[in-house]
Amino acid sequence: MTQPPSTPLSYEQAGVQYDLIDPLKVAAQRAAAATGAHLAAHGFSEVAASRGESAYVVDVGPFYLASIVECLGTKTLVADEMHSLTGRSWFAGIAQDTIAMAVNDLITVGATPLVVQAYWAAGGSEWFGDAHRANELVRGWKQACDTCGVAWGGGETPALAGIVEAARIDLAASCTGLVNPKERLSLGERLGPGDAIVLLASSGIHANGLSLARKLLPRLPRGYLTEIAPGLGYGEALLAPTTLYSPVTEALWAAGVPVHYAANITGHGWRKLLRHPKRLAYRIHTVPPVPPVLRFIQQQAQQDDEEAYGTLNMGAGFALYVAAEDAQRTVAIAQACGVPAWVAGVVEEGDKQLDIEPLGVRFSGDTLQLR
Repeated sequence: MTQPPSTPLSYEQAGVQYDLIDPLKVAAQRAAAATGAHLAAHGFSEVAASRGESAYVVDVGPFYLASIVECLGTKTLVADEMHSLTGRSWFAGIAQDTIAMAVNDLITVGATPLVVQAYWAAGGSEWFGDAHRANELVRGWKQACDTCGVAWGGGETPALAGIVEAARIDLAASCTGLVNPKERLSLGERLGPGDAIVLLASSGIHANGLSLARKLLPRLPRGYLTEIAPGLGYGEALLAPTTLYSPVTEALWAAGVPVHYAANITGHGWRKLLRHPKRLAYRIHTVPPVPPVLRFIQQQAQQDDEEAYGTLNMGAGFALYVAAEDAQRTVAIAQACGVPAWVAGVVEEGDKQLDIEPLGVRFSGDTLQLR
């Protein structure tokens, strides 16, 4: 029976509690920092400022080496249910989602993606017996690699019965890239008052917030087949592949536009705009249009703007901080790559906070504790 959307539903109620997860991340970072000295034995050194950023950077002499590993999360569950409902395989898009989780993090530090590795852990060997689904995963993985210009180096395909549920698969990707030349490194050392904030459009929910999206199903009259816009069902909208942003960052470098800082807007929503530790204020004056699926989730979950923008990307999947004189050119380059973009805000002196002025929403610096 369909349940009326009578009560608000937060991300925490959907099973994701950042106040429990983030302290572990901070503890892990502190332990990991003590291991950086091991690089000296090989003649290398870590770039300490990359600790707490979206990718780890090592100085190997003539260039920097950046690396990242990311898990897709629960989006495969939506793909599985939609296959049952429609008979269609959605795993080519799921492959792109998985690669995007790693590549979109890696490029925030100014790196060019070089090699991707795959981790496909199934609940049993029978998962790989569906040849069409398996081939779609391979096809989508290769296609995403081609889009990003990266080599697919290899991977691991374990069957983990008892750890992963039967008939399910857990997907992850690692990515290694180069920052070459070294002046391309963007860890926020040039970030400062007067910089413009350029937001790049998302394609929808991407791969963050799916636990919340799935929790809404009892409230919907036809579940994943519920129409959220003319001709667009809820499940199909959720499965729109995540935008790959590396073509934009590569085009910016080729055009001579320096990026002062970048943020991948994933978990924690727009609070990710506060990621850099500098004491700076961020004022947003232009809010991108919200994709129908994200507006639908906000409405069905009865979330106010503060909850929605603090959880989901709400139409902005990536942020670029550039000099004010480069802002319009950045937008033009992104749009030439097929990614809508907006000059959305400005960096200012002041206490660390994010003001989304059109919505009357403010996030203080203490709402994002990642270091």
